Amino acid sequence: MRHLYSLFFYLIIPFVLLRLQWRSFAAPGYAKRWLERFGFVHPQKQTIETKIHKKIIWIHTVSVGEFLGALPLIRELQAKAEYHLWITTTTATGSDQVVKSLKNSVDHSYAPYDLPGSVNRFIRRVKPAILIIMETELWPNTLAVCKKNNIPSILINARLSEKSARGYARFSALTKPMLQDLSFAAIQQDQDAKRFFDLGLNSAHAEVTGNIKFDISLHQDLQNKVQLLRQEWDLNPTRLVIIAASTHQGEDEIILDAFAKVRAQENNCCRSARLILVPRHPERFDFVFQLCQSTSFSTVRRSSGEPFAQKDILLGDTMGELMMLYGASDIAFVGGSLVVRGGHNFIEPAAWSLN
Repeated sequence: MRHLYSLFFYLIIPFVLLRLQWRSFAAPGYAKRWLERFGFVHPQKQTIETKIHKKIIWIHTVSVGEFLGALPLIRELQAKAEYHLWITTTTATGSDQVVKSLKNSVDHSYAPYDLPGSVNRFIRRVKPAILIIMETELWPNTLAVCKKNNIPSILINARLSEKSARGYARFSALTKPMLQDLSFAAIQQDQDAKRFFDLGLNSAHAEVTGNIKFDISLHQDLQNKVQLLRQEWDLNPTRLVIIAASTHQGEDEIILDAFAKVRAQENNCCRSARLILVPRHPERFDFVFQLCQSTSFSTVRRSSGEPFAQKDILLGDTMGELMMLYGASDIAFVGGSLVVRGGHNFIEPAAWSLN
């Protein structure tokens, strides 16, 4: 079954490359570093020099959300002198976030496609001692190659919805061996664990550990940045700040209409309310900015550096600042729930005790 899967993957490579090219028109980051997706990666000079003395830990995080969720663990591992980290992502936005957060303190590349040649090439060049996968980015060939090379693979913060479990079950001949190649799984909840076990994961190789994202902490330097931001924006208890984050196509119009209704209220707090609007995907930044400008409200982009103090709407078009923007707000809406997609994680606004 795995050979048929690999053959299928090889056959669709031209279509995958066409899709990357198509996405590159909206997000140019997808057009860069294509060879990395086939395992042609190059370690930093410092990695080559320290590889003899340090174990390389390969951590895979699909995109921004998974990377930020794994960041506390990454920081902990970085504090240990015997390890050096190689972080992979699948998306361009995830890649940008790794570079912004960690700079050159880690090696970073796109994850190789799940083809034996690509994965083997990546492992020969990186020589990882262990693979850590955030959430549920499971690939049959990747896990099989790791097992063949005696590289333990650990799934952390694992989750599996009922819908996803049904999808995996349709390919049980592929799913069961894949899960049996997994060395260990740290699973979020009991119901997630049951779905994994039903699909073939050995219960002896798993433990329910909770959601790593609940380990979020509001560091003092972050709180200081929020305080400075609120001062810069001239915020006070009579000026209500509403943040709508991780919005999808079709939600921004609804939010802007709701904001207009809030501003139409008679009390002082609502009349002076302001909106921070943060689209989920960077390729939508320009469109949403134009949408905001089409209203009667004054709008400024966060990336412009222009002051927000006298404006009505701030478009959050920067990466890595969402946690700080939540901290500067009073009320939060987390996107995905106004369209047929499903709402995103609200742990970050909850950490700030937002309404």
